[in-house]
Amino acid sequence: MAARAEFAARGYDKTSVRGIAKAAGVDPALVHHYFGSKDELFAAAIELSMEPALFVPAILGAGPDGIGERLARYFLGIWENPVSRAPLLAVMRSALTHEAAAKVLRGLILRRVLERVAADLNVPEPTFRAELAASHMIGIAMLRYVVQVEPLASADPEEIVALVAPTLQRYLTEE
Repeated sequence: MAARAEFAARGYDKTSVRGIAKAAGVDPALVHHYFGSKDELFAAAIELSMEPALFVPAILGAGPDGIGERLARYFLGIWENPVSRAPLLAVMRSALTHEAAAKVLRGLILRRVLERVAADLNVPEPTFRAELAASHMIGIAMLRYVVQVEPLASADPEEIVALVAPTLQRYLTEE
């Protein structure tokens, strides 16, 4: 929790393991013992915000029908939640300017999300298709939550889901 708050408040580059340890009221050596490097701590903090172990089975488990809507709804849901939005904003902003943060984001999205989604797709080039779906949603997050482009920034999430879901569905299921 302390790591998410520190990364959200300061961004990747200005957050230190020492600062996180101080905020958590523990010795920095303890943080290094459990998480290793700053990159690994950053990855753990962001993964907790997204909870891919919980959402990927829920998105895939119901089969291919409606997968685009389930993915869009989940993705917007975590961004609409202020608790998960703050660390995601930090990772998005940091990934644009720091290779270490971009590496963490790529690893999380590729290993924890896209590879699992692609493994269940019965279409040609499943990894590429999962990446297209992710790029679509990340673009929406960038414009809606980071840059705050109107009218997207203030649009009803349900309206976005309704418009985006068919495209995600096509990426993930159509041959």
